[in-house]
Amino acid sequence: MDAIINLTINGLATGMLIFLLAAGLTLIFGLMDVLNFAHGGLFAWGAYAGVWSYGQTGSFLVGIITALITGLILGLLIEKYIVTPVYGNHVQQILITLGVMIVLSEMLKVVWGPNQLSAKTPPYLSGSWEFGGVILIKYRLFIILVGFLVFFLIYYILKNTKIGLIVRAGVINKEMVQSLGINIKKIFMLVFMVGAAMAALGGVLLGPYSGQIYAEMGMEFAILAFIVVVIGGMGSITGSLFAAILVGLSGAYMAYYVPELSLAVNMLLMAIVLIFRPQGLFGAKG
Repeated sequence: MDAIINLTINGLATGMLIFLLAAGLTLIFGLMDVLNFAHGGLFAWGAYAGVWSYGQTGSFLVGIITALITGLILGLLIEKYIVTPVYGNHVQQILITLGVMIVLSEMLKVVWGPNQLSAKTPPYLSGSWEFGGVILIKYRLFIILVGFLVFFLIYYILKNTKIGLIVRAGVINKEMVQSLGINIKKIFMLVFMVGAAMAALGGVLLGPYSGQIYAEMGMEFAILAFIVVVIGGMGSITGSLFAAILVGLSGAYMAYYVPELSLAVNMLLMAIVLIFRPQGLFGAKG
């Protein structure tokens, strides 16, 4: 029983990190119809900027804020100068954002060097609690809490605010929203920046979770994020949450019980969903 509880917590924590990356990705695709393969680079830059800032100041909160600001700035620059010229062309979007992904990864090595950076867990989140013989690691519970808080915040904004109404209307019919006098381009930019900030947040939270960060981590997690978006359904935040939890839990349990399948289980899940429900678990047909 102890092993099951610990595996579940580990899977949930990993799933929430993937969700923070995938949620921004599905927001960007759902509203803007943009396939952003540079999203993993934003994840890595958030990790590096946040961990570096935390090391310089000794404040993990400052590190998180630095990561969010980094994500917002990079999101603004990428949307304005890279993505805007290729709206409506998925092939060009894939090619140019893949190029940006490579550039972002290499720029990390230029700024911080090619070696891995260590990331310490904040003292107040270090250690664990023990309940009835079950050990609960504080930092992993913290990640799970942050993931659910971000989900409920986004869900509330989309369902209960004016900006959320505009975003949902823009997903359905961009031209109609534009005809009502709303600057849809600014909405696009805002959504892209928020998605980038969420990716950066996931990156900085990963640092203390794994203990180290490296330039190629963006590509590795971006693949998992795209799997989650496909499983959950394009444009569905709820779908991304459930799919990320599913991917995190399956990875944790498979790595423990059937290590040989731990790398293949996510692809297998995606293949099953695509066969029986091509639009994803929570995606709309068409």
